[in-house]
Amino acid sequence: MRLILLGPPGAGKGTQAQRLVERHGIPQLSTGDMLRAAVANGTEVGRRAKAVMDAGQLVSDDIVNQIVSERIDQQDCGRGFILDGYPRTVPQAEALGAMLAGKGLRLNAVIELKVDESALVRRMEKRVSDTVAAGGQARADDNPESFKKRLNEYREKTAPLSQYYAGTGELKTIDGMADMDTVTAKIEEILSETADK
Repeated sequence: MRLILLGPPGAGKGTQAQRLVERHGIPQLSTGDMLRAAVANGTEVGRRAKAVMDAGQLVSDDIVNQIVSERIDQQDCGRGFILDGYPRTVPQAEALGAMLAGKGLRLNAVIELKVDESALVRRMEKRVSDTVAAGGQARADDNPESFKKRLNEYREKTAPLSQYYAGTGELKTIDGMADMDTVTAKIEEILSETADK
């Protein structure tokens, strides 16, 4: 099972990915984790990434694509994987399609959690006040201004992926405003329908 979860910050992708990891025993591949691992392991592409990051620059699509390619060749991805934070752009999505085809693989599904953005802002504000009320510390970027910035960035860069995957016929959408168990059940339904692909 190879899938991508799409949706803006706060849509519940992380929660659903964790449930899929537990239920299906497949890894959740986060771009940040993969980059850090490649750098820590001193792989050839990891050294290239480190040089770019040390120079204070953004890691190119080329490097990210290569890191993803090497990661999905690892043994724990044999039964599948969940991509988290990748692809972020249409060129990355095109590169992923070519990469998987070259390995004789394809995505089973691209699942988008559709959400009401104004409700997301209210949800985030509630999470912050609950965390603070419980004596915890809110994340530095958990404030309305930062959150709205992250939503705008998602809309500009990542939202076009919906159109791209709708065009390839791989996109499935779910109401991300439903309760967590309903969303999980819908995801499982989609996966059982696409398992034979």
